[in-house]
Amino acid sequence: MDMKQAKQMYLELLKKAILFEIWQEHERYFPISAPVPESLQKQIGLNNLRIVRYVIPDPESRRAGIDKPPIAHSMIGRVRMDNLQMCMETVLKENIAGDFIETGVWRGGACIFMKGFLKVHEVDDRTVWAADSFDGLPAPNIEKYPQDIGDRHYKVDFLKVSLEEVQNNFKKYDLLDENVQFLKGWFKDTLPDAPIDQLAILRLDGDMYESTMDSLSNLYEKVSKGGFVIIDDFTLKGCRAAVLDFLKEHHLDESVLVPIDPYSVYWRKP
Repeated sequence: MDMKQAKQMYLELLKKAILFEIWQEHERYFPISAPVPESLQKQIGLNNLRIVRYVIPDPESRRAGIDKPPIAHSMIGRVRMDNLQMCMETVLKENIAGDFIETGVWRGGACIFMKGFLKVHEVDDRTVWAADSFDGLPAPNIEKYPQDIGDRHYKVDFLKVSLEEVQNNFKKYDLLDENVQFLKGWFKDTLPDAPIDQLAILRLDGDMYESTMDSLSNLYEKVSKGGFVIIDDFTLKGCRAAVLDFLKEHHLDESVLVPIDPYSVYWRKP
C-alpha cells in the first residue's frame, strides 16, 4: 500500500466515524429532554428516568444529511462531507491561500474532518476555525431581519452543544491542537473582529437569514480568489434569501451556485 492510498483510507474511516455510519444500527433510542414524572417513577420503583423516542436507523437519510443523529458528530451527511473533501483537495492542489472555517458547527464533525484532512496531509500552516454560539441559535430579530419571521430554531435544544463538548469531540480523534481555534458567541459579535487574515474555505451552517448574512458580510472579503463558499442550508427560506441577496449586492449571478445535493450549494470566489 502506498502513502496516498493509506491517507485516503484514513480519511474514509474518519468520515465513517464522524457520521457514525459503521454503527448506525445501534442508534435506536433518541433522548427527549422531558424527564419521566416523579410520581410515575415512584410508582414503578425506578429513578432518574427520561423519555426517549425509538428511531429506525436509515443509512440513506444519513447519507443525504436529512436525519437528526442521536450520536454522530455531524449531521451534514456523506454527500456534503465528500464535497468538503473535494473542496479541500482542490485547495491543496491549486495552492489556494487561507484557513478553513465553519460558522455553525453543532458537535464539530465537519471541523474535525477539516483538521483530520490537514493533519494527514501534513499541513501545519492553516488554521481550522469553529465559530458558534455553543448555545444554539438566536431568537429571530424580526425588526432587523424580517426574513426570519417564524423561525423556531432557537427553541430546539438538540442544536445546543457546548464548547466543552465540541472540544472533547476533537480530543476523541486526537485532533485538538493550537491550529484549531474557536470563536464563541453570536456571529454578529465574533466575526467582525475575528483574527482571520485569509480563508480558502468558508462553510456556512447557520440556518437563518441573520446568521447567513452575518457570516457572508464579515468573512467573504477574506476568501481568496478561487476559494470555496459552501452553503449547507440553501433550501431553508431564510438562508436562501440571504445568499441570493448577498450575491445580488456583489453583482454575482445565481449561476455561480453549484448544487451539492438537493439541500446545499457552493461557489468559488471569482
